[in-house]
Amino acid sequence: MCETCGCGDPEIVPIEVQERILSDNDAQAAHNRSHFKGLGVLAINLMGSPGAGKTAVLEATAKAAGERLKLGAVSGDLATDRDADRLNASGIVSATITTGSACHLDARLVHHALHHFPSTESDIFFIENVGNLVCPAIYDLGQAANVVALSVTEGEDKPLKYPVMFQKADLVLLTKIDLIPHLDFDVAAVEDGLARVMPEPKLLKVSAKTGEGIDAWLAWLEEERPVPVEETPEGHHHHGHEHHHEHH
Repeated sequence: MCETCGCGDPEIVPIEVQERILSDNDAQAAHNRSHFKGLGVLAINLMGSPGAGKTAVLEATAKAAGERLKLGAVSGDLATDRDADRLNASGIVSATITTGSACHLDARLVHHALHHFPSTESDIFFIENVGNLVCPAIYDLGQAANVVALSVTEGEDKPLKYPVMFQKADLVLLTKIDLIPHLDFDVAAVEDGLARVMPEPKLLKVSAKTGEGIDAWLAWLEEERPVPVEETPEGHHHHGHEHHHEHH
């Protein structure tokens, strides 16, 4: 539980204080969103439990994307740079956001990281959130979409046990599917749980180890990318179709 905001627990932080914190966060998130939109960058908030395979999926994403896409990332971690180090080694320009005791990223932390980020040249920018299935869902970071990594080793019941996280998700990545033959795991049960809690259920099955499903994940990312502003013959700007997700 985050000791600065209480993460929705009125016994720790009064409701009026939480409302002010979230209001301030939303204002900063709007600024971040404007920043990403101005650069034509797709920003993805990647959430999931510790060990769900978030970093491994991003490593596989970089491998599959090759030179086609410029990828950037910030990685939220309580105490180390290990995830960012792994991402940098995979070819994703990355930096760590060290949160200390905070169990989630907020818009202010992301904004600060952007101002110190080594490059603005990204087609897709991943915000790898702190491993947690509760608190990260509460905070808008300025992302275009929320993606939740759910590993088969966590069990089928997580969407029903942690509904807020999955209610806010635009896509769920079922990770480590190469392990399914070795587990007592029911994919249909996960799909049923997501159908109960997600407004628009969307699930992709992936394996960072074998690469299965990563092309479908890349295709989804490509579909979500903002359409560049084009000059018409009259010199006016024309905006193509864009995807819109509201995250509050």
